Amino acid sequence: MTIDPTVSSTPFASIREVSYFKEEEEILFSMHSVFRIGDVRQIDKKSPLYEVDLKLTSDDDEQLRELTDYIRGEVGGSGWHRMGQLLLKIGQFNKGEELYNALLERAAADSDRAYIYHMLGMMKNGQGQYQEAILFHDKALEIDKQNLSEDDLNLSAPYNNI
Repeated sequence: MTIDPTVSSTPFASIREVSYFKEEEEILFSMHSVFRIGDVRQIDKKSPLYEVDLKLTSDDDEQLRELTDYIRGEVGGSGWHRMGQLLLKIGQFNKGEELYNALLERAAADSDRAYIYHMLGMMKNGQGQYQEAILFHDKALEIDKQNLSEDDLNLSAPYNNI
């Protein structure tokens, strides 16, 4: 692991003196620390373990900022919805379905439930389970029809998905 204390703005501290394992050089990092992956080497040919070289990034890392901005632009939304959209985009349909089912249990607003049903339909579509996808899109449409006027353009998406 490489840490340049003159470049990094991420708080970290050696905990060697307070660690249970006195012989180890342990370092504690603050939450949300970001590392750049360097070299990846298999420890030995018979072992499934790998050694990964990490380099602590700074808050003003331009490549990290560009990547973060790109992902935000591609995915949109906020919080858990952004995570769900990312899972859909990278083809992690089962994980996305699990996330949206958990969000559905906590959804209070009709608009949130309609959106979650829409996304569950997208996940099922990605899994190739088209009949189940249609059922979720139908649920989203029913909620939208109760809350939107008949000529609202936002009704076109659920109709298109069905």
